[in-house]
Amino acid sequence: MTRLRVLITRRWPEEVERELAEKFDVVLNESDQPMGQQALAEAMGDFDVLCPTVSDRIDTDVIAGGNRVKLIANYGVGFDHIDMAAAKAKGIPVTNTPGVLTDATADIALTLLLMAARRAGEGERELRAGNWSGWRPTHLIGSALKGKVLGLVGFGRIGIATARRAHHGFGMKVAYYGRRPCDPEVAEELQAEFVPDLTDLLGKSDFVSLHVPGGSDTANLIDADALAAMKPGSYLINTARGGVVDHGALAEALRSGHLAGAGLDVYPAEPKVPEALLDLEDVVLLPHLGSANAETRIAMGMRALANVEAFAKGADLPDRIG
Repeated sequence: MTRLRVLITRRWPEEVERELAEKFDVVLNESDQPMGQQALAEAMGDFDVLCPTVSDRIDTDVIAGGNRVKLIANYGVGFDHIDMAAAKAKGIPVTNTPGVLTDATADIALTLLLMAARRAGEGERELRAGNWSGWRPTHLIGSALKGKVLGLVGFGRIGIATARRAHHGFGMKVAYYGRRPCDPEVAEELQAEFVPDLTDLLGKSDFVSLHVPGGSDTANLIDADALAAMKPGSYLINTARGGVVDHGALAEALRSGHLAGAGLDVYPAEPKVPEALLDLEDVVLLPHLGSANAETRIAMGMRALANVEAFAKGADLPDRIG
């Protein structure tokens, strides 16, 4: 029986690559550089399964590039980089890797929150540049966390995990905006307040953390008006998708002093970072580290592998999203 031919568009943890290679005819992107649109389009005619990541743009032209691919098994939970309508039109199912990166992403949200609140990025840059003159009472004064309101925009798995860390670990108050109230047991555990209006949530929160999917429905959700609605002296944290925030408006809100700081792990056109943010001291910029621990990256790969295996057997796909 001919084994499925599978393309892995970026390097995955070697444990996952090894297991994939044992079961399928796997081609790796040895250079680990992002593939161009032409190469991805050609792959649609050369492989049975395409395994992309967030760094690949699987658009209409790519999907139209060939008729051999019968499964797109995405490495990652977000899928706004894949044209789902085009895949559906060709009858190509798409899977993702939910659940396994919840804790890692929540950890990064808290990392950004702490770094922004305590001005850790500024402090490290000052010290490494040889500009630290020693301890003094007014040096790099930041914000405490205990008793402050953490407003979560989106309250799914990652939002709840972030809230648990903030509430139980740092004594923060939890408020959230979403489509509907969360499970009553979760609300009771976290003493979480449901705020059905986004503007109201922004206005009452000392820290705002974004946990919504990317795509057209949330594009520039945090625009100039939303930023203006935020509490003066508050902080914005984004571990969701870069397109959720208008970064020009964010830069202006930071320059004007309306916001005290921000922490970002994602950007609209990665690996490019919005130029307006690069010279600002009060924003923490991380290179998309949300899921970057060994255990999580392996688990993501194994989840993608499970979907490919199910496809090979003709079984239901465990993580089908389209």
